[in-house]
Amino acid sequence: MKSIFKIAFTTALICLLSFQATAQTSKYKCMLQMSNYMGEGAYIVVSLISPKGEYEKTLYVMGEDKKWYKTVKEWHKFQSKKKEDISAKTGASVTGGDRSITTIEIDDAKINKGYKLRFETAVEDNKYYVSDAEIPLTTEGLAAKTDGKGYIRYVRFNKI
Repeated sequence: MKSIFKIAFTTALICLLSFQATAQTSKYKCMLQMSNYMGEGAYIVVSLISPKGEYEKTLYVMGEDKKWYKTVKEWHKFQSKKKEDISAKTGASVTGGDRSITTIEIDDAKINKGYKLRFETAVEDNKYYVSDAEIPLTTEGLAAKTDGKGYIRYVRFNKI
C-alpha cells in the first residue's frame, strides 16, 4: 500500500513540476520596422544572449532559405555547434522599409537577470551587423522602443 501511495505522489509531483515549467514563459508581439535600404531582404536572427555575452537560444529567424544562414555569421557559428531545431521559429525575410510582426516566447525566469535580446542582420552583398539592435531583457527594456544601428529602424515589444 505504501508503494502505491509513493508512486501516486511521485507521479503527481512530476506532473505539477512539468506544468510549472511550461507555465513560466510569456508571449510577446515583436514589431520590427526596417529602415529604407536598397537591396535584398534582410535575414534577421533574434537570439537570447546570456549575462556572459554568449548565445543561449534562438528565439526567431526571419529568413527561411537555409543556404543564407551562414551570412548571419556569429549566430551561424552557435547554430552549427548547438544544432537547435528552428523549424517552428522561422518566417520570411524582411525588405527595406517593411514592417514585420511576429510572436516570440520568452522564459520569464530570464527577465531582469542580465540577459539581452540580440537582433543580428545580414543582407546579400551588403554589410553584416552582429548587433543591429540589442535589448536588455528587463521589464523596462521590453516596454521601450529600441532603435537599430543598421537595417533595423526600431523594435518594439508588447506582452500578449
